[in-house]
Amino acid sequence: MKGLLRHPAVQAGLGWLLGGYIRLILATVRWRHENLDCVEPVLAGEAGAVALFWHGRIPVCLAMAPQWWRKRTKALISPSADGEFIARALAMARFPAIRISTAKPGDTAKARQAVAAFREAVAHVAGGGALVVTPDGPRGPGEVIAAGSLQIARRSGQPVFLIGIAARPAFQFDTWDKVMFAAPFGRGAVVWDGPLYVPPKADEAAIAGLILDWSARLSAATRRAEALVSRRAH
Repeated sequence: MKGLLRHPAVQAGLGWLLGGYIRLILATVRWRHENLDCVEPVLAGEAGAVALFWHGRIPVCLAMAPQWWRKRTKALISPSADGEFIARALAMARFPAIRISTAKPGDTAKARQAVAAFREAVAHVAGGGALVVTPDGPRGPGEVIAAGSLQIARRSGQPVFLIGIAARPAFQFDTWDKVMFAAPFGRGAVVWDGPLYVPPKADEAAIAGLILDWSARLSAATRRAEALVSRRAH
């Protein structure tokens, strides 16, 4: 199965299907935004930004696209088999990818590639671009931010925004990330939190503390978005 997923024709087909689906959901779902004003100065100015949302919300992630289309925006994507078709789908949505992964000990070639991709991401954000990241991907654990996105924010000196996304009606698969697929013509919500900053001299202990705090905040924003689209919300 893994070999089949890596076949170029399969990757192209999956990317086309996902790309078409995420654009359909953007166009047909009635999206509302909460606390959008917090990101407006960055969108209107020359600062860069790092935008975080959970991996399971990739199928509904274009809810935030009209905002990030206002800047030079790229997506940080794993070079895994899943990452390939996701990168193709997001490229269709005008979010070209920077491919980055964590190299295994002793794999010097992948280590060099990872360092080069990290530097590219830092330069992009420091130069005024936006970088959208699923910080718990590609393999989890779910709703736990990995340190890489915070290191990019620390090195670039630019703000981080946490983005909770939900839609209804929707179906969630029983996967590690509880991936959400929304039905067209439903209702959706995007909850924004930020700007947040990683201190330039933050050490590993400080980063670990931010991971705990920001993971909880991103999950809270996601739960808030879910509440906004529930039957009890008005």
